[in-house]
Amino acid sequence: MADPQLAPVVIGGGDRDRRFARALIYVGGAILVVAALAAVFAPLLSKWGPTEIDPAGTLATPGGAHLLGTDGNGMDVWSRVLHAARIDLGIAVCAVALAVVVGTLLGLLAGYLGGWVDDVLMRIVDIFQAFPTFILALAVAALLGDGFGNLVLTIAAVNAPAYARLVRAEVRTLREMAYIEAAKTSGASMFGILWRHLLPNSLTPVRVIAPLNCGWAMLTLAGLSFLGLGVTVPTAEWGSMISLGTSDVVAGRWWTSVPPGLALLVCVLGFSLLGEGLQERADAKRR
Repeated sequence: MADPQLAPVVIGGGDRDRRFARALIYVGGAILVVAALAAVFAPLLSKWGPTEIDPAGTLATPGGAHLLGTDGNGMDVWSRVLHAARIDLGIAVCAVALAVVVGTLLGLLAGYLGGWVDDVLMRIVDIFQAFPTFILALAVAALLGDGFGNLVLTIAAVNAPAYARLVRAEVRTLREMAYIEAAKTSGASMFGILWRHLLPNSLTPVRVIAPLNCGWAMLTLAGLSFLGLGVTVPTAEWGSMISLGTSDVVAGRWWTSVPPGLALLVCVLGFSLLGEGLQERADAKRR
C-alpha cells in the first residue's frame, strides 16, 4: 500500500482554471469593448472623414495633420481604420448571430423530430460542408454580390451548418432524458418542449463557439474584400485597405496597410481570447 504522505496532492486546480478562464474573458472582452467604442466614437476621434480626400497630402507620412498618414487617394488612414471597425465588427457579429439562429433552428428540428426530417436537413448541411468554407464564401459572395446585407448572408450561410450539427447532436442526447419524457407525459406541446427545455440546454457549446466564429467571420470578410468581392473602395474596410496598400509596402510606405492589418489582428485576438475563456470556464465547471 502506497504511503499517503508520498501521494501527489493537487490543491486548487479548479480555482486556477477558473481564474485563468476569467482572465481570458476579461482581456478578450476589454479588447472588444475598446474596439467597439473606437468604432462608435470614430467621428469624434478624427477630424477627417473616412472618404474625405486631402489633395495636398497624397501618401503623406504619419504625423502632423494625419496621425497615420494618408493612402494613395489622399484619404486619412487613421480615420479609415476607425470607421472600418464599424463595418468589420458589424458584419461579423450580425452574420454569426444569423448563423446561430438559423443553425440552431435546423438543429433543433432535425435532432428532435428525427426520421426523414433529420435526413433531409442533414443532407442539405452535408452539401454546404462538402466545400472548403472560404471557397464556399467566395462562391456565395460572387453569386449575391457586395453590400452589407449580402455579405452578412454570405458569411452566415457558411457558418450555419456547423451550428446545425452541433445543436442536433446535443438535442439527440437531451431528448432521451427523463425530464423530456415527463414534459411529454404532462401534455406539453412540441413547441413548448423545444423552447423551454431543449433550446436552453443545447446552447452551451454554441455560446462557446460563437465568439471564435466572430473572429473567423472578420477574417473571411477581410479576405473577400482583399479579393474584391467584399467591401470595395472608397468604403473603409480593413481587408480592402490592406489590398489597396499592398503595393505601397514594397515601396516602404507601410502605413497604408499595416495599421488596418494590426486592427484586424487585435480584434480577432479579442474574439479568440473571449472564446477560449468561455471554453476554459465550461471545462472547469464540468471538472
